Amino acid sequence: MLTNLSIQNYALIDDVNVSFTNGFTTITGETGAGKSILLGGLSLVLGKRADLSTLKNEQQKCIIEAEFEISKYGLNDFFEASDLDYDPNTILRREILPSGKSRAFVNDSPVTLDILRQLGEQLIDVHSQHQTLQLTENDFQLKVVDALASNGENLKSYKTVLDHYRKATRELQELLDFQSDSIKEHDYNSFLLTELQSAPLKEGIQEELEQEYEQLSNVEQIMELLAQGHQLLNDEQMGILDRLGGLKRAFQQLDDFGDAFSALNARIQSIFIETDDITTELERIKDGVEANPERLETINGQLQQLYDLQKKHQVASVGELIQVRDQLAEKVGKVENIESKIQEKEYEVATITSQLEDWALKIRNARNAIIPKLKSMLQESLYALGMPSATFKIEVSPSEAFKPNGKEDLIFLFAANKGSSYGELKKVASGGELSRIMLTIKSILAKYEHLPTMMFDEIDTGVSGEISNRMGEIMQQMGKTMQVFSITHLPQVASKGQQQFKVFKEETAYGTSTHMKRLSSEERVNELAEMLGGKAMSESALAHAKQLLQ
Repeated sequence: MLTNLSIQNYALIDDVNVSFTNGFTTITGETGAGKSILLGGLSLVLGKRADLSTLKNEQQKCIIEAEFEISKYGLNDFFEASDLDYDPNTILRREILPSGKSRAFVNDSPVTLDILRQLGEQLIDVHSQHQTLQLTENDFQLKVVDALASNGENLKSYKTVLDHYRKATRELQELLDFQSDSIKEHDYNSFLLTELQSAPLKEGIQEELEQEYEQLSNVEQIMELLAQGHQLLNDEQMGILDRLGGLKRAFQQLDDFGDAFSALNARIQSIFIETDDITTELERIKDGVEANPERLETINGQLQQLYDLQKKHQVASVGELIQVRDQLAEKVGKVENIESKIQEKEYEVATITSQLEDWALKIRNARNAIIPKLKSMLQESLYALGMPSATFKIEVSPSEAFKPNGKEDLIFLFAANKGSSYGELKKVASGGELSRIMLTIKSILAKYEHLPTMMFDEIDTGVSGEISNRMGEIMQQMGKTMQVFSITHLPQVASKGQQQFKVFKEETAYGTSTHMKRLSSEERVNELAEMLGGKAMSESALAHAKQLLQ
């Protein structure tokens, strides 16, 4: 509930600071005294946009603070999601600077205007005559029916399944879209994949083939050089190996004449062994080298295939070709497996749809069961508010689509007079009738769910006498379970408040200022008497005022 409101430097307000209690509070004052200014200031701290015209003194900033006791509102999740520190006594603050910039705070933490607005909507529900158009909206009408039908848990389960349904249908559509788009490319991708799969793609293959190609292309030169080398090593008279053998034998005889000869002999022995090993390896290679035109042609074809594929796919290596091949294989595989995936997803959607239908049916049945009671409650309350012939026609009509709050439309029709044709509220109900219907609905809702602070802004305009008295009694009754404010010109309504505030203007040499004060018992009598008979306040008006307060 709203426990304190402070407004500084706003419109005609220099500084107003008032505290409120629970229950029913009435706010009165002459026309033009500034009651709308008070509401305007409150709306700013609830997230409404502002401009420099709101500043009374354009050299100073405007500060508006509203303190709420929110322990019963279940707002912990909202605070956590908004990254705000939760406090049962929460303060909303709005500052409008002389530069035109605006700042918003929740418990001294800076917040966006949107966060402030979202929180404000859960704390205060402001209703004026033009805002009764909410009555004509289908979602609001369903909310009323669902509150009476105790559909809260059903709707919670329905919305959970609806989220799953939307996710599954979205995924199914994505699969169908993918299938439709991919079929066009599937044949071409399959051709490219087959082409790559036929190529000898493995890491290092290109280097191996290029090396073998070079050898086979130059086989005659290689054979000639190998033969020349073999002759140099193995010639009987001048061969390197034979002469190294002689050198080895000579130095073996010097081995015993000192360390220097011994070390030199070891090196010559090593050279001989290495040269002998080279000779053996050369003979092996020479015997294995031969011309192979068929193999050369095969290698040439494989290399040309690799070069062509690299050029075609605009890559520079076999490794990149392997990546292209794997990507194509994944695409082709997806298309080839897409039908089974679509069938699986269709089955999942069908299963969730069945669950959703079950919850929608429970919601519909609960709504249908409570509608006769709602009609009766509305008509009885409106009878007491001077609409004895008002009747409603409320029907639930199944729809094809799953909606956020069920699978049906609500037909909410109204007839104000006996014999009148039923029509939509916005078309057949007057402003005064809409106000009384809204008050009635809010009073019914207050019995079934925890509502935020309710502020009625001259919702009783256009009524008087016994009807206004009854409207006051309805708001007074609502105040037994919640916080209710009524800005009113009617003494019958004003007298029903547990507390009464007066908004008034004061003129000084420095200008005009709007003030707000809580009235004492005696001040309430005088205020009501003035509302009844004018400033003269006759004895009869004072007596009537006292009677109203009793």
